Amino acid sequence: MKYDTILVLDFGGQYCHLIGRRIRENGVYSEIVPHNIRVDEIRLLGEKLNVKGLILSGGPASVFDVDAPKPDRRIFDLGLPVLGLCYGHQLIAQIFGGKVEPAKRKEFGSAHAVIDKPVGVLNGMSRKERVWMSHSDTVISVPSEFDVLAHTQNCPVAAFKHKNKPIYGLQWHPEVVHTVNGAKMIRNFIFEVCGCVANWKMENVIDKMIEEVKRQVDGGKAIIALSGGIDSSVATAIAAKAIGEKLTAVFVNHGLMRENEPEFVKDTFQKLKINLIIMDAQERFF
Repeated sequence: MKYDTILVLDFGGQYCHLIGRRIRENGVYSEIVPHNIRVDEIRLLGEKLNVKGLILSGGPASVFDVDAPKPDRRIFDLGLPVLGLCYGHQLIAQIFGGKVEPAKRKEFGSAHAVIDKPVGVLNGMSRKERVWMSHSDTVISVPSEFDVLAHTQNCPVAAFKHKNKPIYGLQWHPEVVHTVNGAKMIRNFIFEVCGCVANWKMENVIDKMIEEVKRQVDGGKAIIALSGGIDSSVATAIAAKAIGEKLTAVFVNHGLMRENEPEFVKDTFQKLKINLIIMDAQERFF
């Protein structure tokens, strides 16, 4: 089964993974991908996922930087809905020939957006919405094929959409709780604009990973390095479910752990049906 999926293009924004989380909270799968993912790579992902839309994240760069991160221009020709947030919003405007300038007054924090046209992503919004801003560049105007959907006191184009294509931009961050109706804006994009079906849940991924480990080990044995951190602990738990006693986990105590961490790792993972090797290498490391 292919899960309906939204790809989040990562432009280095601090909220990038939060965007992915907000999507998954709605029962729709999301993947964080590089900002410059190629069109052929998106099509390749389509072999295992039902890619229904793209979100361009925010980021610390300015669109005026010489080395400013840019997407593959051809993604806008795929026919997929696109939503640009903050830096992504400015990028879309610039790519299509809009006017972006350094803001006369930078916006950081809560602001009131006036919703001029409550359509698409902004469907169901009130005339005024409290939103969270964090930007130093501003979209001043959009090309003729775009409509302005919202503005703020300091930002004449705080939201826009393409007149004929499902391409949207929001200067604010709908993924943070400070944008009061941000969750609804994201749902509007996921379900109304992209037409996704909520056919994914975390358990699906866990089952898929377990089956993948079984296939890779193929009846043999496996060894895993267990540090006690989140990544290796989750990987160990999944591998344990997949192959049980055929798994050997090795934990190296190098003496620089947090207090009682070695004891915690031992108590936690001895409960699993795996071979757990704990190596005391403190003297060697010191």
